Amino acid sequence: MLFLFACSPIEEEDYLLDKISTNTLPPLPEETTGLIPSFSPMPSFTLTLSPTHTFTQTLTPTITLTPTPSATFTVTFTPTFDFPDVVVKMQAHCRYGPARAFLHAADLYPGDHGTVRGRFQYSAWLYVKFDKLNYFCWVSPSVVDVNGDITRVYFTKPRLPGPSVLYPPPSNVQAIRDGTQVTVSWSRVSMTEDDDRGYMLDVFVCQQGNLIWWPVGLSDQYQTSYTFTDEPGCAQPSGGVLYTVEKHGYSQPANIPWPVP
Repeated sequence: MLFLFACSPIEEEDYLLDKISTNTLPPLPEETTGLIPSFSPMPSFTLTLSPTHTFTQTLTPTITLTPTPSATFTVTFTPTFDFPDVVVKMQAHCRYGPARAFLHAADLYPGDHGTVRGRFQYSAWLYVKFDKLNYFCWVSPSVVDVNGDITRVYFTKPRLPGPSVLYPPPSNVQAIRDGTQVTVSWSRVSMTEDDDRGYMLDVFVCQQGNLIWWPVGLSDQYQTSYTFTDEPGCAQPSGGVLYTVEKHGYSQPANIPWPVP
């Protein structure tokens, strides 16, 4: 006899399970024993959670630097050199070189003030910048009052104006010795009367065992010779040069062929 039951699939499964668990099912034929499904309990699951990552933050401490005081520098001021002062005490000439043989450069009057900027090795004349002039010139120490130490001022060489572009140096220059007398002569340089300032001899001569600087100025173009006293006995030789001089300045120098003692 076949019985049919109408039930939902879930209810059917529950029914069968219930029957199996109560052992109330009728025995099956022997040949169908291997066809009965076996039921295993549902496996249990163990949830294993992986540990979360732990982030370790290393804090770097902020270092506050205490500034080291910088070194203290001592400033040493070097005093500037105070040029000696001069005040003119009588009317006089200022010249382009350190002797009366040189051309006139300016007129000086009592009270004119200036500063000493140089001195000459072979004379006592001073190289001065006067306040009223825009150039330097040479003055005799006898016509000025000096305030300051002139020995601290450097020696200076004369700076002659020129060379002249109008007139040449003297030609046919000769020097003839007669004992201790040396006569220098030359050919005349023709100049206009307005330009004519003669000649200048810039010479070193030996006297009493000393080599002496001996500049000579001749006033016009017609004086074409000059005689020096030059003795033997100096370690350095005598000699010098000759210039044509006109109102604007000096020619190129002409060498004097000086005779030995």
